[in-house]
Amino acid sequence: MKTIAALTLFTLSLDPTWAIAETYAEKLGWPEGTKVLIVHIDDAGMSHDSNLGTIKALEQGMANSFSVMMPCPWVSEITKYIAENPDSDAGLHLTLTSEWDGYRWGPSAGKPTVPGLVDKEGALWGKVEDVVEKATPEEVDIEIRSQLDRARTMGFEPTHLDSHMGTLFADMNFLEKYIQLGAEEGIPIMFPGGHVYFTAQENPNWPVSLIQLMGKKVWDAGLPVLDDLHNTSYGWKREDKVEKFVEAVHDIKPGVTMMIVHCTDPTETFPLFTSSSESRLGDLEGVMSPEFKKAIEDEGIILTTFRELKQRRDAVKEKEHAVGIREAELAYPVDRVAHRIVRCEV
Repeated sequence: MKTIAALTLFTLSLDPTWAIAETYAEKLGWPEGTKVLIVHIDDAGMSHDSNLGTIKALEQGMANSFSVMMPCPWVSEITKYIAENPDSDAGLHLTLTSEWDGYRWGPSAGKPTVPGLVDKEGALWGKVEDVVEKATPEEVDIEIRSQLDRARTMGFEPTHLDSHMGTLFADMNFLEKYIQLGAEEGIPIMFPGGHVYFTAQENPNWPVSLIQLMGKKVWDAGLPVLDDLHNTSYGWKREDKVEKFVEAVHDIKPGVTMMIVHCTDPTETFPLFTSSSESRLGDLEGVMSPEFKKAIEDEGIILTTFRELKQRRDAVKEKEHAVGIREAELAYPVDRVAHRIVRCEV
C-alpha cells in the first residue's frame, strides 16, 4: 500500500499534541501486551479460482476474514457463500482499478456517472497513478458508495471496508472519502494507525506521526483502528512462503495487526490473465500450513475479526457515553437542576 506527500496537508485538521499512549488492542479491552491478529484474504469475487482459494483458506486454514471486489464477474458466487455463512467476516475490497490484461471490469456506477474512472476500454484504470491523475474525489465517492449499494442489494452487509491496491490511500482527498463513508455508515475501515511496525518498514516514506494522528481521527469517529498492517507476502517466492509467514508471526508486536494474503486455488484458466498464480497459491499454502498455525499458538496470539473489533469499539463508546453523563451529573447535580426548574415554574 502506498501513499503520497499530500498526506502532510492533513496535519492542519488534527491535534498535534496527541501521541500513542497505548495500543488500540488495549483501547478495545484486551490486556496490555496482547497480540491480536486478523488473517485477511483480499480479492474474493475476482475469479472463480480466487473464491475457491478464499473458501479453502477460511475453512481449512488460519484465515478468518476476507473482502470482496464488487465490480468483478464472480461476485455472485462468493456472496452466495456469505449468505450460507452469515457469521463470516466479509468486507468490501473497494475497487478503483482493473489491473489484468485480457480480464477487465468496469465501475459499478457506470461510465456516464464516473467517466474519470474509466479507460479507453471502458474498464477501470489499470494503475493507481492513473486513477489519481484522472479521477475526481467526487467520482471516487460515487463509485465506492455504489459498490456498497450493490453489496446491500445482493443481501450482503459488509463487516468492514478496505482498499484494492491501496488506491484510496494514494490521494488525501480519496482517503477522506473512504474515512467519511466508514464513519457515516458505521462500518469499520482498514486503517493502520498504531505503532505501525510492519507498515513503516514496508513504506519507508510514510509520515508515521501523521498516520498515528489520522488513526486518532478514525477512532474519534467511532471506528476501531488497527495498530499495524502486514502486506508483504505477495512479493515472496512460493517456496519461501511458509517459512516467511512463520517469521512474520514471530515478529508481530502487541496490538491489533492485520495480515493481508491473496489466497487462490488456480485452475488452468487463471494463468491466462495473470502471472501471480504461484504467489497466490503460495499464500494459500502458507495460511494452511501446520507451521503457521503452530507459530500463532506459540506466540499466544489471539485471532480476531472486524466484526469483533466493531463490537468492542461499540462497547467502548457506551462506556465513554456513560462516563460523560456521570461527569456531567457530578459537575451539575440533578437536585440543583430540579431546584432551578421549580424556581422557574414558580
